[in-house]
Amino acid sequence: MSEHRRRIVALGFSPASRALLERLQAWEELQCIRWPDDPTPAAQWLEREWLQAGAVLAVGACGLVTRLIAPLLTNKLADPAVIVLDPRGRHIVPLLGGHAAGAEALSLELAALLGGEAVLTGATADRGGLALDSYGQAWGWQRGSGDWSALMQRAARGELPRVQQEAGLNLWQQLPAAAEFLLPQGAGPEPSLTDLVISPRTGPGCRWHPPCLWLGLGCERGTDLSLLERLLERGLAEAGMSAAAVAGLASIDRKGDEAALLALACQRQWPLRLFPAAALAEVKVPHPSARVMAEMGTGSVAEAAAWLAARTPASATGASDGASGASPSYALTKTVERAQQGERGAATLAIVQADSQWAPRRGELHLVGSGPGDLALLSADARRALARCSTWVGYSLYLDLLEPLRRPDQLRREGRLTAERDRCAEALALASQGLRVALISSGDSGIYGMAGLALELWLQQPAEARPCFSVHPGLSALQLAAARVGAPLMHDFCTISLSDRLTPWPVIERRLRAAADGDFVVALYNPRSRDRSWQLERARQLLLEGRPGTTPVVLARQLGRPEEAVGLHELGSLPVDAVDMLTLVLIGNSSSYVRDGRMVTPRGYPGAALA
Repeated sequence: MSEHRRRIVALGFSPASRALLERLQAWEELQCIRWPDDPTPAAQWLEREWLQAGAVLAVGACGLVTRLIAPLLTNKLADPAVIVLDPRGRHIVPLLGGHAAGAEALSLELAALLGGEAVLTGATADRGGLALDSYGQAWGWQRGSGDWSALMQRAARGELPRVQQEAGLNLWQQLPAAAEFLLPQGAGPEPSLTDLVISPRTGPGCRWHPPCLWLGLGCERGTDLSLLERLLERGLAEAGMSAAAVAGLASIDRKGDEAALLALACQRQWPLRLFPAAALAEVKVPHPSARVMAEMGTGSVAEAAAWLAARTPASATGASDGASGASPSYALTKTVERAQQGERGAATLAIVQADSQWAPRRGELHLVGSGPGDLALLSADARRALARCSTWVGYSLYLDLLEPLRRPDQLRREGRLTAERDRCAEALALASQGLRVALISSGDSGIYGMAGLALELWLQQPAEARPCFSVHPGLSALQLAAARVGAPLMHDFCTISLSDRLTPWPVIERRLRAAADGDFVVALYNPRSRDRSWQLERARQLLLEGRPGTTPVVLARQLGRPEEAVGLHELGSLPVDAVDMLTLVLIGNSSSYVRDGRMVTPRGYPGAALA
C-alpha cells in the first residue's frame, strides 16, 4: 500500500458484522465504516470510497464482495487492497491486491490484532519467500518501472532473477526469505527486463528506488514554481536518476521562506533541510562562485547544501548499512535554469547520492512489551506491531521467546543485554531510514524497559528526522507474579530496581527507606546478580525496620516460561542466595498475609471499613 494512500475503510452487510466492526472501530488507522443498518446501498458506498481508499475491509462472504467490486476494478497498481473477514474475525482473506496494494501484509496485521488467521493463497506466501514486487516497501523504498508481472511469473516458475543492488540498505539479504534468490555480486552486465535492480537510477529491469538522493536548490527571490519543477525534471533526467529515489531537498537557511521552494517540498512530500551560510562555506564544491560568495556568504548553495544533507542524516541517528559504504558523491553538479516567457527568477540544482538512505516519514519505531515470555500472555496490540514490522531489534533471549511469531521476511537484530543504548540507537537509525522497526523489551516496555531511553533519543532528533513513535504495553512481571499467588496488590504498592548501574545506590536506599516508612507493598526488580550480590540483603534489612519478619514474600522466577517457579516465603528468613536477575521479589506490607497457599493484601487497614 502506498505510503500516501493508507486510508482504510470497512463495511458490513448483515447484523452479524456489527460486533466485529465495533472491535475494528478502536483501530486508529480505520477511517470510515459503513454499518450494516446504513441506508446507503453497499455498492453506492463502495463506489464513493473506492478511489480514495488504500484498503477496504469487508465483513461478509467472499462471493458477495467479489460481485460488488467487479465493476470497480481497473488495474493492480491502482486498485486498493480488498480484505474479506468472517463476522467472528477468525479468517482474514486478502481477496485483491495481495502484493501491490499490501493486502497480504495488512491481513497479517489484522490476524494478530483479532486473534484470527490470515488465509494467504499466493505462491510467494506458500513457499515463505519474498514478494519481489512489494517487499521493498518494508525497506523504505519506492517501486519504479519494469515488467513486474513477468518478474513474478518467472519467480513462480522457480527461475531465480538476477539481483543488482547499487544503493540502499542491504540488510534484507540476511532474511531467511531471501535465501532463494541470487544475491548481488557487484554491478555485472546490463540488467535484463526481468532482473531486479535496487538503485536510484532509471534503466532496464524491475527497479526499487531507495531514498538516497539529495537535491540542492538555490534560487533568486520570487522564482516561480514552474521553473523549479522544470529544473528538477531536467536535472534528474540528465543524471539518469529517479524522482522516487529522492530523500529530500536542501538549501540555504535564507531560503526558508521562499514560496516556490516550500511549495515544491509540499507538493512532492519531500523534507526541506536548511543550512546556514557558514556551514555551506566549509564544503569544498566543484563549482564555487565568487558572486554567490559576495551575496550569500558562501561560494555555493546548491552543491554545498546537497552534499551536507547527504552527509548528515546517517550520523544523526547511528551507523548505516548501505550497499556501498562510500562517501556522498555528486550525481549532478550545479546546473542552471532561467526563466522562460511569462516566468520569473532563476535557479540552480545539484544532486548528491548519499551512502545511506533516509526516509523518517516512512519509518516507524514501535516499542513492544513482549510480556513475561508466554506467547499466550502477549497483547493483541503487541502482536499487531510485531506483524507490521520488517525488523525486530532486541536482546537475544527476548527475541528467542518471540521467535515462533517471526516470519521469513522479518529481520532479527540481536544486541547484548547491557547494551540498551546501542539497541535503541540502531532501532532509531533503521526507522529513520524508512523501516518499520519493533524494539522489544520483556514485560512492559515502559516499566524498566526500552521506551524511556528510546524516547529520549527520539526527542534529541530534529522534528523532520523523527519517525513515527508508538509504545505497545505488555504484561509486567509484577502483574503476573501477583496473579500466580492471589491478590497481593490490593493496596498501595511501589516498584524499585536494585540495579545501581544506572541509579546510585544511595538513591536506591533512600527509596527503600521511604517504601518501608510508607508501608507499601514492594516489588523489587533486578534484585541480585553475580556482580551485585549484597544489595538484596541490604534491602531486606531496611524493610524489616518497618514490618515484621513474618511478612510474606513472593519469589517468582522465569515467569511465563517453561522454567517458571513461584514460591512463598517470609521476609525474616528469605533465601537471598536463591534469587537472581530472572527473579521478581514481591514483599507484602504489614497487613499482607498468607492462607491456604494464597497471599492477600486487604484493601483497607485494620479498622477501615469498605463502603
